[in-house]
This record gives sequence, structure tokens and C-alpha cells, in this order.
Amino acid sequence: MSDEKTIRQPLDFEEYIRAEEPQKRERAYAWRTAIGLQAVDGLTVSDYLKETARRNIEGEITIDEAKKLIKTYYQSKTKREPDDDEKQEADQVSVNITEILNSPSFTFGITGLSGIHRQIFEGTFKFAGQFRQYDITKKEWVLRGDTVLYAPWQDIREALQYDLEQERQFLYDNLTMEQVAEHIAKFVSGIWQIHPFAEGNTRTTAVFTVKYLRSLGFQIGNELFSEHSWYFRNALVRANYQNVQKGITYDYTYINRFFGNLLLGEEHVLRNRYLIIEPNEELKREWEEILADEQTRKTTPATTPATTPATTPATSPASPRNMFWTDNEKILNLIKSIGNHQLSIKEMLAAVGLKDRMNFIDYTLNPAIKEGFVKQLYPDNPHHPRQKYLLTVKGVALLNELENTINTN
Repeated sequence: MSDEKTIRQPLDFEEYIRAEEPQKRERAYAWRTAIGLQAVDGLTVSDYLKETARRNIEGEITIDEAKKLIKTYYQSKTKREPDDDEKQEADQVSVNITEILNSPSFTFGITGLSGIHRQIFEGTFKFAGQFRQYDITKKEWVLRGDTVLYAPWQDIREALQYDLEQERQFLYDNLTMEQVAEHIAKFVSGIWQIHPFAEGNTRTTAVFTVKYLRSLGFQIGNELFSEHSWYFRNALVRANYQNVQKGITYDYTYINRFFGNLLLGEEHVLRNRYLIIEPNEELKREWEEILADEQTRKTTPATTPATTPATTPATSPASPRNMFWTDNEKILNLIKSIGNHQLSIKEMLAAVGLKDRMNFIDYTLNPAIKEGFVKQLYPDNPHHPRQKYLLTVKGVALLNELENTINTN
């Protein structure tokens, strides 16, 4: 059996993410997120887990084999270290999260949320997948020892059902990209505040969020959840805390900054110390300087053009990390052609003015689907005789942005 002394080299996620092999890149993204999320509860994974992750990323072992190796590793250890219980939880949860993130399946609803918790913590918590049966409080560092008011345990199912149904029926039509990001941030914040699970609530919320965003068309890389998982949790705390006596109200500023970075490619500073309530003068001053600097960078062009453009561009340049944007003119044309309609391939060909069906599918439709702008009406039956195509939430947001740009020019 391998042990932690057999590590061949440090696990470098960036090396795999930069690689040209998409399967390795996707597995690396999932592992990095899974491992990074353990920081939410102050946990770190073992070196053995990192080596196992490397072997899975390389394709040497499957995710099922990785799970078995982790289980066997702890079962057969003859000498237990003081932190083995915490490392065992982190290792088992990390491999389970990786499996979920690498799976395309997702159910939006109470069943899907509880199913994610069960799959993440199966073998770790006896109550995996079950809603808590008691009320809770949690002393928060950013609240100087105070707690968020979580939903009463008797109301958990009803509260979740309401929030999820409201989101299911929500129409993203006519929203700007910024408004879409802010809406998603508020929805996620509400689900987290209900706190349906006794333990593992933030990790479950993060995984559910990634899966939901993918279902909306956002092919996010997950690095923010891995690198700023503690900030993610603290931002959710601030979004759900108010103290009228102290003049503190619910503040979505911080969770909006997180989703702004995640979806819009913005570059907000994400540091936990600026989330503390009643900050001292030094923190206030630092925070004001950060906001001023970000505002300056937002309004000042990165470079000054050597010559003045003869014409104004039809669309504003977007950050390369903006999840809503594409520079592919074929996709942009298709998005504008579909609009708010559901179109067959024949109807799309006519709308974009093309005749070659296979060329259109290979170079326009499939890339639009892959980038998350277009989806099938019947995704579970690709060859459905009445198959139609429509815009995803991501596609609708870009359509709105394109229309707004035209209207203002």
C-alpha cells in the first residue's frame, strides 16, 4: 500500500489547467475546488490525497478507484496521528466533491440539494443528506462573536421549497450582466441562510452553486471557490446579518464582489479582514483606499491608444474572463437571431442566412452550446423529432447587453 512517503512530486494544479488535454484540465479544476473548499471548516487534506488526486488527473486511476484508495488508506493505518480524523474527513469529502463536479447530472430542487449533501458526506456524517432537527447558532469571527439568525428547523423544507420555486420561475429577460450576477448572488445567499444541514452547509451550497451555474450555461473554472472559500462563507454571513441597535443592515456588497469576479471577470480585492463589522479606523481607511483604487481602474483605460479610432466599436471590449462574453462573431449572430424564440435547426439556418447544415452545426451551433449560450429544448433526447434550441440564462444576458449597446449608440 502507498503511504504519504511515496509522493513523487508536489501537486501543481496550474500545470494541468494550462494543459491542452481537456479531460485533465477538467479533473484538475474539480480537484482544486474540492480541496480548496475544505478551508471553510479549517480542514486540510493529506499528502496521500494529493498524490491520489494527481494519479486521477493523469488518468492512471478512476474516481471510483481513488475513493477506494482513500478508504483503504485510513482503514489500514497502524499508527494514528492527532489530526487524522480531520484529514480523513477532508480527504473523503474532497474525493466525493470531485466526483460530483465531474458529473454532468444535476437536479434543481430540494432532492438535488439534499442529494449533494448526502453524496459529499456519505461515510463521514451519519446524517448525510438529512435536514437538521434542531435550531442552531454559530459565533462568527466577522460578526465579533455574534451569529446569523438561521431558519427554524421546522421551517427548513418549506423555506427551501419557496426559494427554489421562486428561482425556478424567475425570468432573466431584460437583465444586464451585472443584474444577473447580483440576482444569483442573492439567491445563493438565501439558500445558505436557511442552513438546512447541521454540518457541511457551506460546502454543499458551494457545490450546488457550481452545478446550478453550469446548468444556466456558465462554464466556470471554480478557482474562486478553491482560493477564496473562506471569503465566500464570510460574505454570506454579512449578507444575512443585521443588528438594528448597532446600525448594521444586510450587506450584499461582499457576496456581489465574489460573484462579480466569478461571472463578470472583475478584479475585486477579496480579503476577509474587510468584512469585520465595526472595523477600526485603520481597516476603514484601507477599505476606502481599495474602493477608490478599484473605481479608478474601472474608469481609466489600461492603455492609451496611439490614434483615435475612426468609428465607435459596436460592442464594448470585455474582460477575457467575463463568463457572459464571446468574441465569436458566428455565436453573437446566432444569439441575436434566436432572441427570445425557440428555433429548429432549419429555422436557425434561415435566420442567420446559411444553407450548409453541417457547417452551421460544426462551426456555429455546437460552439454556442459548448460555451453555454444555447441549449436544447429536450436535452435528454437530442434527436427528439420536435427538437428546438433556445438561449440559456447566459445567452439571454449577452443578448440584453448587445441590445443595450445598440440602443445607446
